[in-house]
Amino acid sequence: MIRQAIIPLAGLGTRLLPLTSVFPKELLPINGKPGIEYILDECLDSGIKEIIFIISKKKEMIRKYFYNDKLFKDVIKKKNDKRIIHEYKKILRYRKFVKFVYQNEPKGTGDAVLKTKNYIKDKYFLMLLPDDLITNINCSKEMIKISKNKNSSVIASMKVKKKDVTRWGILSKKKKINKNNFFINNIIEKPSVNEAPSNYAVIGRYILSKDIFKILKYQKKGKGGEIHITDAIKNLINKDKKFIAHVFKGKYLDCGSMSGFIKSGIEIFKS
Repeated sequence: MIRQAIIPLAGLGTRLLPLTSVFPKELLPINGKPGIEYILDECLDSGIKEIIFIISKKKEMIRKYFYNDKLFKDVIKKKNDKRIIHEYKKILRYRKFVKFVYQNEPKGTGDAVLKTKNYIKDKYFLMLLPDDLITNINCSKEMIKISKNKNSSVIASMKVKKKDVTRWGILSKKKKINKNNFFINNIIEKPSVNEAPSNYAVIGRYILSKDIFKILKYQKKGKGGEIHITDAIKNLINKDKKFIAHVFKGKYLDCGSMSGFIKSGIEIFKS
């Protein structure tokens, strides 16, 4: 059973400047709803019982978002607005599932994951990257089913254009399971076009085993001087740990860039 999810939120969101100069990107509204709430709803719909946010001191506003009781109570007392009451109840519901861990130095996603080591209880846990939204289907729920069935770690994937592989972690196929799933025998972080073993990219949904913490503890910095989760996954694959790529059926939205953020709002509005 996968009961816990972690969500790295400590990044500065520089691709969305100037919006993120004062406001965390995860709280920016996408079609009138804070981006982080799409991720939370995906987790809760998947049966997740605890969600660990990894934030920094610079992003305390995210924590405050879930604990701004006085403001809501004062406004509700004065206005008794049904919409505001609904939003406050929703936040109170989210708060039951959320806890916070800090990553105050930007050392990469691998380092962020390592910060949660003492909180993960079961063999497997879910990780979601908030810049990546997947609509029309609950990708996390599908991945949890696969992990349970195959007793394996799982990574969400989609095909990208060959010229775009330099933006992504890229997977190499080992053995096909069915139309939408295959075992992985390698993963390369942001390869050149010539180095890329395929055009199957890693998208921000992972089911990882606790074994990842043993690797991350000693993981050296990779490209860009950061500790990459993809490098740790590669090390586990080299130790014969099973990883499955799940080619999801939903629509992928990149909310991490300005153009992607704008397009995401339009797409969700239309859906």
